[in-house]
Amino acid sequence: MQIVFVSIVSFFLILTSPVFAATCGNGPAGFEAWKQDFIANSSRYRLKQRIVREALKNAKYSSKVVRLDRNQKSFKLSFKQFYAKRVNNAMIRRGKKLGETYRRLFSRIEKKYGVPAPVILAIWGLETNYGGYSGKMPVLQSLATLAYDCRRSKFFTNELVNALVIVQRRDMSPGEMRGAWAGEIGQTQFLASSYVKYAVDYDRDGRRDLIRSIPDVLASTANYLKKKGWRRGQPWGPGTANYRVIKEWNKASVYQQTIAVMADKIAN
Repeated sequence: MQIVFVSIVSFFLILTSPVFAATCGNGPAGFEAWKQDFIANSSRYRLKQRIVREALKNAKYSSKVVRLDRNQKSFKLSFKQFYAKRVNNAMIRRGKKLGETYRRLFSRIEKKYGVPAPVILAIWGLETNYGGYSGKMPVLQSLATLAYDCRRSKFFTNELVNALVIVQRRDMSPGEMRGAWAGEIGQTQFLASSYVKYAVDYDRDGRRDLIRSIPDVLASTANYLKKKGWRRGQPWGPGTANYRVIKEWNKASVYQQTIAVMADKIAN
């Protein structure tokens, strides 16, 4: 779920609570002061200050994250170029095999949420190669850096708050929260705000774990699509209602097309 093209509705408590806006910056010099201000005012986001302080104690300004944020090129490719770069026949074959391996799980998920396995598999494969690589960067540090950075401070402050909600409700510890450079989490790369709103504890172990629990990963992805308006039993190609739902997953047209084509190939 690429961050630059996705606009997710915030967790309703955050939307309705007073928002403190610390001064943003464009370099490392003011980051520590900004972080301390954020911690001091964390109760305004309905966060517990002791949890926020502990979660952010090791967060430092990341020049690497800012550099990556300024250097996104993949979505400037044509669909043909993007598909060739991101998808190959081995991915399709593996998607088919995983569909069979988890056939009963996918059947239960489709019965509950209405979303068929090929679509979920396409997203899973495209986002992280079916969980093969979901990122190793510390999410809280990445989000704190981007929240402080002036380019998209408001958007990423909301994502940082939601990531801290995940910690506060004990779905993950700060140390477990590792992902992509822009803070996407888990095997289908949920933004923190989406994690809070759409993640489900499908395996019923008391945690919504989108890093290690395949049932939670797949069901949460289906839940996201259902809540965005997925229509059970309907096609997902361009021009359909379900294709419009795929657009909610990612705003890049090349990404939308790739999900739909991958799903078709996995289904067939």
